[in-house]
Amino acid sequence: MNISYWLYQAALARPERIAIREGDKACATYRQFARRSASFGAYLANEHGVSKGDRVAIFARNCVQYLEVLHGILWVGAIAVPINHKLHPREAAWILKNAEAKVVITETGNVFSEFSEENFGIDASELAIGNSALVHGESRNEGLAREAALDMPLQVATDDVAWLFYTSGTTGRPKGVMLTHGNLRAMALTYPLDVDPVLPDDHVLYAAPMSHGAGLYNFHSIRAGLCHAVPPSHGFDPAEIAGLAGELGNLVFFAAPTMIKRLVAYARVSGYRGEGIRSIIYGGGPMYAADIREALEIFGPRFIQIYGQGESPMTITALPRDLVADSLHPRAEQRRASVGLAQSCVQVRVVDDSMRDCPVGIAGEIVVKGDTVMKGYWCDDAATEKTIRDGWLMTGDLGMFDEDGFLSLTDRSKDVIISGGSNIYPREVEEVLLAHDLVFEVSVIGIPSAEWGEEVVAFVVLQPDATCGPGVLDAWCKSRIASFKKPKTYRFVPELPKNGYGKILKTDLRKVLAAQSGTARNS
Repeated sequence: MNISYWLYQAALARPERIAIREGDKACATYRQFARRSASFGAYLANEHGVSKGDRVAIFARNCVQYLEVLHGILWVGAIAVPINHKLHPREAAWILKNAEAKVVITETGNVFSEFSEENFGIDASELAIGNSALVHGESRNEGLAREAALDMPLQVATDDVAWLFYTSGTTGRPKGVMLTHGNLRAMALTYPLDVDPVLPDDHVLYAAPMSHGAGLYNFHSIRAGLCHAVPPSHGFDPAEIAGLAGELGNLVFFAAPTMIKRLVAYARVSGYRGEGIRSIIYGGGPMYAADIREALEIFGPRFIQIYGQGESPMTITALPRDLVADSLHPRAEQRRASVGLAQSCVQVRVVDDSMRDCPVGIAGEIVVKGDTVMKGYWCDDAATEKTIRDGWLMTGDLGMFDEDGFLSLTDRSKDVIISGGSNIYPREVEEVLLAHDLVFEVSVIGIPSAEWGEEVVAFVVLQPDATCGPGVLDAWCKSRIASFKKPKTYRFVPELPKNGYGKILKTDLRKVLAAQSGTARNS
């Protein structure tokens, strides 16, 4: 079944219900939403020869047309390739070339007319978009405006690819994750069971990039006939979100932990306490214990945590709001620091190098099997075979179960620091440092050491106007963790490098250290 069939059904059952807003302004009913998508699919087919299985890329910010374009692509059985709009044109061009995109859809003017030699001084051959047709905003809107008669989406098989999601590429070239119509359907059906009930008056807010997790959540929302709201800023602005929450009410949105920190910082200054927000689903990076504790103190029980990867989107584990907010259970803090319980669509295990289950409390690699696990990597059989073993997705994440089945992440396997023969998990050190009142953000990495194999380095961002020396943090760590885990070096920086989804780029931090010889201890 084509996942866009849900939009087709919603248009027939709830034609006059408001489907898309920009801020509080109504932009489309469900009838208009579906007709515009169907028309755009016909435009792609008739004007650009797009057919079933062709790749069509979207390189754009969040906008009210994004969902219409996305479902127009799916409507004709083509494969959507959403690209992070913050990527450099060269990076986007690499994805377009790898995906062999037939059409690239961009905005008009300002931000997304980048695919031109004069704008960026890049030779046209470097853009490597080959024979791809470029559809800018005006022609895109022309295709959407037709609102032809509503024909049913093209029939596809459950195993046909719907969404080609390119991993963030923090450790090298991104890989194209093939997500099928069946993967997306399983993901959507799991949401109300494991993440959050779906209420008819919810407003789904797209403050995080629609090319990523926020956009993936559109499917269950369409099935339920909910209203999709795009902020006028096209991004994440805490003051704007607070205003929209008051105007629309019942906001539900996905946010990276760094976004929640920004919302909390805004609340401290403004006095805003979450009025009009029903649910914030967070994931995509580590949420540290001190951060979620403060968020709960200010906003109350509005938070749900999910853990997933592009290879099993949004669907490995979940920690529902009652367990995030719980303070009565004897291990409430430990549970809140976990990523929750296996979602209902998957099996989750923690295994050793021989794929044997690790005992409770012992760390190993997290592996996943279920209907949401990707079909494989686009044109990369070797990577697929390495990542999927006997149907199990090797996540590359390390974690451990407790006796009640709650999964705690320790780190990415590649980020574990081995110093003097002992494993040091950066997240454990980061949690300790973040508990200090003067620390705003921190990232811990390992660097080569002739004496110990590796040494621990902490990059620290202090709270605004705060001052702090390495001795203070060294004493703090010494009082809370084993001495061998303490950072050997503290680097105080104004900000940490992040990708478009808010993930800290540890590879960039390693490059900084590699480029600086003779770094002084505790600089």
